[in-house]
Order: sequence, then C-alpha cells, then structure tokens
Amino acid sequence: MRKAFIDQLTCLAEVDRRIVLLTADLGFGVVEGFAAAHPDRFFNVGVAEQNMVGVATGLASAGLIPFVYSISTFAVLRPYEFLRNGPVLHQLQVRVVGTGAGVEYGHNGTTHFALEDVAVLRALPGIDIVAPADSAQAVNALRCTWDQPGPVYFRLGKNEDVVVPGLDGRFDESGIASLVGPPEGDVLVLALGTSALAALEGRDRVLAVDPSASVSVAVVSRIHAASFLYLADVLARFRRIVVVEAHNRNGGLGSLVAEVACEHGLGLSLTRLSADRFPARTGSQSFLEGQLGIDADAVARAVAAQTAMA
Repeated sequence: MRKAFIDQLTCLAEVDRRIVLLTADLGFGVVEGFAAAHPDRFFNVGVAEQNMVGVATGLASAGLIPFVYSISTFAVLRPYEFLRNGPVLHQLQVRVVGTGAGVEYGHNGTTHFALEDVAVLRALPGIDIVAPADSAQAVNALRCTWDQPGPVYFRLGKNEDVVVPGLDGRFDESGIASLVGPPEGDVLVLALGTSALAALEGRDRVLAVDPSASVSVAVVSRIHAASFLYLADVLARFRRIVVVEAHNRNGGLGSLVAEVACEHGLGLSLTRLSADRFPARTGSQSFLEGQLGIDADAVARAVAAQTAMA
C-alpha cells in the first residue's frame, strides 16, 4: 500500500503547496513520483531519523504539512523523543509514515519489526494512529486526515496487492469497519489494520466446519482520542471478542479493547492474539506470523474455542 499512499500524496501536493515529503534514505521505488513532480518539496535527509523529525517540526511550525517516511521502527522508535517534544507537545501537523507493519520485514530481523509502535504512540496524547488494511483504505485514510490538526502516524503495510474483501476502502471517524457477519451476536473478531485478512480467513475456516457459528469480523484502522467511545459501542453488541494484531501484546489493540471493556463494565470474554516475544529466528512474514500465533490458523483455533463456549 506504500505506492498507492505516495501516489495519492503526490496528487494532494498538486493542490496544496504546504505538503512536503522527507525520507531518511528509504522508499526508493516508491517516492520517486513525488520527487519528480515536486522536487522543491522533497528532501532526503539521509540515515538521520531524529534530524528528519526535527526538520519536520520546524517546517510544521512555519505552516507546512511535512510527511516523514521510513520503516516503522526507524520512523517511530529512533526519533521518539523528538516526536514527543516536537509535533506532539506543540500539536503540529507532522505526519509520520511508517512502512512494514508487524513482521513484514521478516528476513531483516528484529531491528526491522514494528511490534511496539502502536503502544509507544498510544502513550502520547493527541496523536492519531491510522493503520489501513489495504491500499484502497490507505488512500481514503490519507484523503480524510492529511490536513487535520495535530500529528498523525500512518502504519502502512508493504504489500501493494492486498485487497480486503468487503472493505471497499471504507474509512471514517470511528476507524472501525464491519467486514462480514451479523452486527451483534456471539463472537467478534477485531483485526488491527493489516491483520484483517488473517481474521477473515480464520473465520472462514471455522464456518467451513460449523456453518451455524455466529462469527463477525471487523477491522480497526484508527486509534485516536474518540476510540474508547466507538469501541465501546461495538463491543457491547457481542459476548466474546477475539483480537488479532501484528503487534506486541502490551499496549496494542488488545490492550485498548481490555481497557474499554473494563471502563464501560462490559461483561465479555477477550482472547488476544498478539506477539508475546521477539521471534528467535528470521523468515518470511507468513512464517513469523505463524510462529507468533497471529495468523489465520491461530484465529481459527481461537474462534473455534469461543464458539464452542457460546
């Protein structure tokens, strides 16, 4: 979805000269279109992510809308203090674009895995976390948020060809889009962004064995200040929740669901499918997701267990 996102950003920059794109020596094969169309608003700052965020803070203070682009771990973790003391503290329109959600950079190893980005950013007040599930939703998410006040983090997947059935690019204020199943009932599978396909495939495997199972799937593509209220409304309609996310167990979507359920007194059962460790080995994305228990097989097992108790 990276290319679709940057292509849309290039189009937006045609109508708003405040848009600036900075990269930390990454994104080649993706960012060239923007650089060619707007050479005076494209800057490669080199392998210097803290400096990139510092420059973006200055540009935003001057009234521009800078987008900073890198692999998610380098875009969020390395310049974290700069994000905190700059865009977040002063509520500036800096947009952090991180690619490679979860373990998508599988063969590059743990240094490239984005398994704690949502957690550390959730700790900062006033930042909008946007995690699209596919390219079409990434484009619509950008259209909806590119000029809003305050900082935004875009958590993008690498795969350009993923299409989530039933999503049709939908993105709105709630950040929650229903994909399949009844709007209320026994089991709801909530997927964070790029985990939507695993959620859908896991549900399909359960229904192939038990067609009478009441299982719904929804994708969460946004976490921001109003998330508690939107989530509470959805969670209240179901008795059992399964969360799947390409993220660590602490601080991600599963943690948010647990917080919302507790604070609103929702008597529901919660199963969290998330990483509880860093992988000991490298490998493909599918291999690592299987090792961490966040793939379609894990969803199917969890949903089957929940429907058996329903």
